[in-house]
Amino acid sequence: MKKTDKKIEKAITQALTEVCGVALDEVAGFEWLTHIVNYSRFPGSLSVVCIFATDSDLTRALLAKHDDFLRSLIADKLSAVGIVMKDMARQVSFDSEEACAAEHGGRWQERLS
Repeated sequence: MKKTDKKIEKAITQALTEVCGVALDEVAGFEWLTHIVNYSRFPGSLSVVCIFATDSDLTRALLAKHDDFLRSLIADKLSAVGIVMKDMARQVSFDSEEACAAEHGGRWQERLS
């Protein structure tokens, strides 16, 4: 990883840590989030996955438009550190611990690759 990539990674991590803190307080069923990025294709390759406890928690969040809230929050926090995601609908996705356990035996690394 190049020095500039490390700086970008630190900024992404800082911004998403703030998102996570707000989401834990504001969005029922939200558990955690993670990101995936290929720095040779940054920022278009940046992908954020918001994880909910159960499929029903995720469904309730989507019905309550919390996906819009989370996308807006992610965009705001990343923008504050100079990172702009151009296609939030594609670059921010949602999943659940329950679905990962059922489909990948709880192996997130395998599920996200």
